[in-house]
Formats: sequence, C-alpha cells, structure tokens
Amino acid sequence: MNALSDPDPQRSIDVAAVSALDEPNRRRLYDYVSGRGGPATRDEASDALQIPRQTAAFHLDKLADVGLLDVEFERRTGRSGPGAGRPAKLYRRAERDIRVNLPERSYELAGQLLAQAVDEAESSGESPRTVLARLASQLGHDIGHQTGGSDRQLLETLERCGYEPRVEADDIALVNCPFHKLARTHRQLVCGMNLHLVDGLVTAAECPQRHARLDPRDGYCCVRIGTTTD
Repeated sequence: MNALSDPDPQRSIDVAAVSALDEPNRRRLYDYVSGRGGPATRDEASDALQIPRQTAAFHLDKLADVGLLDVEFERRTGRSGPGAGRPAKLYRRAERDIRVNLPERSYELAGQLLAQAVDEAESSGESPRTVLARLASQLGHDIGHQTGGSDRQLLETLERCGYEPRVEADDIALVNCPFHKLARTHRQLVCGMNLHLVDGLVTAAECPQRHARLDPRDGYCCVRIGTTTD
C-alpha cells in the first residue's frame, strides 16, 4: 500500500508552528518579540527573559524555522565598512497568518456516552462497559456512514473528529486523543470506548483494508488504524 500524504500540507505546517509554542521559554520569547515595537537581538531577548544567551538563540531560531519569526541582519554600531563588525541577527514577529484549529477535546461527548451507558445498564441489567462499547460503536457507525471508502476520506473524517490523523508507513496514527485527560485517569475504560468508536467509524466507512487496534504510545492516541495484513 502506498503511503499517503497529509490531506492538507499547509495545515501541517501551521500545526507545527503552534506546537512550537508548547515549550515555555519558546512561548515567552515569542511573546517578548511580538510585543516589541521593533526587532530584537539575541542579547536583548536573553536579558529581558533572564535566560542564557545560548538558550535564547536556540529557541529564537526554532521559532524562525517554523515561520513564527522573521529574521533580518543589521549593524547596530552605526558604522559601515571594514572594522564595523558583523551584522546582528534580529528577530521580529512574522507577517504570515497561522490558520489552524487546535485539536479538540471531546469531554462532553464522553460524558454523554458514559451517562447513557449507566442509564441503559440499570434498565437492562447489562454491564455498563458492554453498553458503553455498543454505544460507542453505534456512534462510530453513524459518523462512518457519512464517509467514503477511500483512505483520504477516512483521514478527512478523523480530522474533523479531532484525532489529528497522520500517515506513518501503512498505519494511520492518531496524534490527538479527544478524551486525553479522562484516559489518563481511567485508561482501560476510556481507551476501550475510544477503540469501539474508531472501529465503528472505520467499519461503516467501508474501508475493508483498514482496522482499528489498541496500540498505546507516548504522544499518540491509544488507537491506531492499521491494514488487514498486520
């Protein structure tokens, strides 16, 4: 199976830019440079934030690499020609627009599924986990029925659901977990619900070469979508 490209390459670039701000010093540096009336040097940023110059330079360059800062060079000695010294590297906020919706956390949806599962279990006598699995699968089917049978359409649907899908080799990895905090404290319950939701979606989308499996990894959703040859 051929590896797929991201359905929206520009969006991946924008997500990378926003993700760069997760690092605290990097965010502080971005805020400092953005709030200035003009460009800032590495020394100015280092002094303002009281961090080592080398640290400031590293993070400023990372912000420039992802397009959040623009770089220019200027001699600040007022002199030119031989002996004037090397131009200083200056950073200013980039003019580009970042168009990205941050990954969603669907805690309200999880709460509704859990509450409905408890209600139905009390009336039917079934296990709440059994009911929750069925409800999650049904919801996945409802979503999947609106999806075409191609991998690209599947990626687009997963994107709309907030999973941040990324193609890795023949797998579709889900970078974002819509139930992240709940999964940290109730992993077995929430990850099982999530698996049934995604599996129902994939099944109803009529992608016969795909199946969902539990495959927890650091930095990813617990569910991964592989191929039938796995």
